Amino acid sequence: MTETRTGATARAVTAGVVMLAWIALLWVLEGIDTITGHSLDSYGVSPREPAELADIVPSAFLHGGWEHLASNSVPLLVLGFIAALAGIRRFAAVVLVVVVTSGIGVWLTAPPNTVTLGASGVVFGLFGYLLVRGFVDRRPLDIVVGVIIAAAYGSLLWGVLPTDSGISWQGHLFGLVGGVAAAFAFRRPRRAQGPKGYVTA
Repeated sequence: MTETRTGATARAVTAGVVMLAWIALLWVLEGIDTITGHSLDSYGVSPREPAELADIVPSAFLHGGWEHLASNSVPLLVLGFIAALAGIRRFAAVVLVVVVTSGIGVWLTAPPNTVTLGASGVVFGLFGYLLVRGFVDRRPLDIVVGVIIAAAYGSLLWGVLPTDSGISWQGHLFGLVGGVAAAFAFRRPRRAQGPKGYVTA
């Protein structure tokens, strides 16, 4: 029991450090962007230009201003922390799938002459991942976590609709798709069950 609690505490500490470091990095990058006259915004994704594919990963770490960054920081911290509790390697793989899926979706479908950047795709991806992970892995605790996430952040789903031309619903939608896909791609293998025992009356 003590070893289990120690392991859970260690995972929580690791997840917390990783997410705090990630959020800090985002704020530092936005500070650099502001100081340099928004020079980093050029690493956002412009659609259907082959050279822009290289900006898919960097674009997920940049934002279009402090307000944009602030709106993403809290849900990213909360959802990222919960997802990272299951292990940093799995978490990193999930985030990579989400970033690539969201970025490619934006590259393919965003309106011409636009630049898309921000961690919103990752937020939606982690939301989708946590929402279905428990059902995919058949783990009751994770199902409960998914229900709580749905209750707390369910309004995020409105963000996949094209209601505001200034917001990349494409990044949100494909991020969500990436998160669900990652839940299936990295589902935990079921434990092998031994032969059934029979009891006679």
